[in-house]
Amino acid sequence: MRNISAWSIKNPVPPLVLFALLMLAGILSFRAMDINNQPDIEFPGAMIMVAQPGAAPEELENQVTQRVEAAVRNITGVDEVNSTVSEGSSRTMVQFAIGTPIDRAVNDVRDAIANIRSDLPQGILQPQVSRLDIAGGPIAYFAVESTAMTLEELSWFVDNTVAKRLLGIPGMAQVRRSGGVSREIRVILDPDRMQAYGVTASQVNAQLRQVNLNAAGGRAEIAGAEQSVRVMGNARNAVGLGETQINLGQGRSIRLADIADVRDGYAEQRSISKLNGRQVLSFSMAKAKGSSDVTVYDAAVKEIDALRTQYPKVSFKLIFTSVEYTKNQYHGAIDAMIEGAILAVLVVWLFLRDWRATVISALAIPLSAIPTFWFLDVWLGFSLNQLSLLALSLVAGVLVDDAIVEIENIVRHMRMGKSAWQASMDAADEIGLAVVATTMSIVAVFLPVALMPGISGQFFKNFGATVAVSVLISLAVARLITPMLAAFFLKSEGQAEHGTGKWVDVYMGILNWALANRMKTVFGIGGVALGLTIVLFATLPMTFQPDVDTDDSQVTIALPPGVTLPQTEAIVEKAVAVLESSPDLALAFADVDVGGGNIYLTLKKSRTMHRIDWERAMAPKLAAIPDARIGFSAQGDGPPGGRPISVTLTGNDPILLDSTARKVVEEMRAMPELRQARIDGGLQRPEITIKPRLDLAAELGVTTAALSETIR
Repeated sequence: MRNISAWSIKNPVPPLVLFALLMLAGILSFRAMDINNQPDIEFPGAMIMVAQPGAAPEELENQVTQRVEAAVRNITGVDEVNSTVSEGSSRTMVQFAIGTPIDRAVNDVRDAIANIRSDLPQGILQPQVSRLDIAGGPIAYFAVESTAMTLEELSWFVDNTVAKRLLGIPGMAQVRRSGGVSREIRVILDPDRMQAYGVTASQVNAQLRQVNLNAAGGRAEIAGAEQSVRVMGNARNAVGLGETQINLGQGRSIRLADIADVRDGYAEQRSISKLNGRQVLSFSMAKAKGSSDVTVYDAAVKEIDALRTQYPKVSFKLIFTSVEYTKNQYHGAIDAMIEGAILAVLVVWLFLRDWRATVISALAIPLSAIPTFWFLDVWLGFSLNQLSLLALSLVAGVLVDDAIVEIENIVRHMRMGKSAWQASMDAADEIGLAVVATTMSIVAVFLPVALMPGISGQFFKNFGATVAVSVLISLAVARLITPMLAAFFLKSEGQAEHGTGKWVDVYMGILNWALANRMKTVFGIGGVALGLTIVLFATLPMTFQPDVDTDDSQVTIALPPGVTLPQTEAIVEKAVAVLESSPDLALAFADVDVGGGNIYLTLKKSRTMHRIDWERAMAPKLAAIPDARIGFSAQGDGPPGGRPISVTLTGNDPILLDSTARKVVEEMRAMPELRQARIDGGLQRPEITIKPRLDLAAELGVTTAALSETIR
């Protein structure tokens, strides 16, 4: 390392060409890098979803969930298995040890579920296995209104036109409609007519599945040419479906319209969206993993502007987006990095008072920072997110440290009477080892941060690696570029005083005292610093991410099983009314499903309190609404839509579990550090129970499975 600077001074062209190429590559990479709020996290996990409409949780647990859990526990690398069973749905989350390849993990889970498919009930839908993506979620919500379309027509417009246009954007993963209705051909069977003809609902259903479809018929050779054959059995409309012949056996058949009323309408509405007290239709957008939040969102906004122009009678309104916060974070980090670089240059000028030396020191910042983007993009695959931008902001002043040490020593040698060339050769050789040691000490601190295990390590990989790469590039600048520029750009003015003055004399006096009293200095200052560190470590609150004062918030609502959509809507309207009573609220948008929903809130920028304080002030008012569990979603440590702290109790006795959970909640409520402790799950669910008369069923040849299928 000591001879590199001398080689650079004697051969200036290769270093200049090298850093010119690195600067160009860094600029191109900076323009192409994705801008995200959080880094892309690879969490090795899989989600298994098994649905059986109408099935009770008890049946699903015994017939589905336990078998699924037993199948995945034998997979290599499984760390934890959690299942949630609700009416008609079983969800099993399989977590693997950190470091397990996510693709292999998901494939292993998919193979395990395929092996037990024959052991699962016949009435279930096809099991769905997907990778667990903790960084997903919508990036924006839009409301759609039109006075020229019915709700059904507007729903089809969003599904057919808006969704297709937006999904054509590179990086757009999903466009999901909320509210509205879907077209449905409804067959309403007449039980009296069916009994008269001796046909059951399951027979009608089976024949419609087999008859009302278009199917491939292979291929045939006709007139010396090969042609494909298609069997066209799909009805064109509801009237045509009503003319479908239903086979009764023994050569008899009837029309479907003889035993049923066939209507062309829309499906039962299971979700609604409300804005300003009116029902609207909304859709959300989610980006694909590895894509840029900002790029995808900006492209979507341009496409929506084009739709506004093409369909002037349709109104699009932005309800919520997380991208504006991402943009603010990005611009704030870039501005902080520029401000830090400017202040660093001013400090260099105040101490050296030489504009040539200041310019050479200042060049070290862009020469170090810009090539870093190329290494982050091409070599490491990082994006511009909170942690990588935080690292660059932190090292804005560190990047110039090595250059300052080099240039200060060169100026000192010049003031001994040496020429700029000779001073650069001697000073760079003299200080080279110290510069390398300084940089490597920084790398030794931050590189292990990039190698931390666990979920935290995946976040801080971006931070530690960015710091390490940038300071290594600054070392290369200090050893190759700074001495070479000083040799050709600085001007020697002969012998002069260096390192003198009132403040320098004070500093030298302190330094001489410290060297003369090494034990007092080390143990005194070191002991005080260590003591303060221990005190601060013990008193400062610990959290994975700090609570950020954003302009958006989210309220989750959960209702007891068995509620209807109008009942859910009434509870949501009460919650919205409570929230709108606050003068700090700008907009409340409700996305309501049967049994619960979410309220997306936009707060005023000119509000009087922090977002967390506002949520804590509104939470007791929401909790006072009866017959509902209402609370704010966690922002930092908790899962999306969840709560920061959750405790799971397990056991085989449901009554003992419930009583123990109530005791735990009561003790939690007595703790001043916790708010709104409650029990999730365990709510009684209304149901209609049918107990077959097994003797009569046996005489008639009716099985329990056949009875269940007919009723369903």
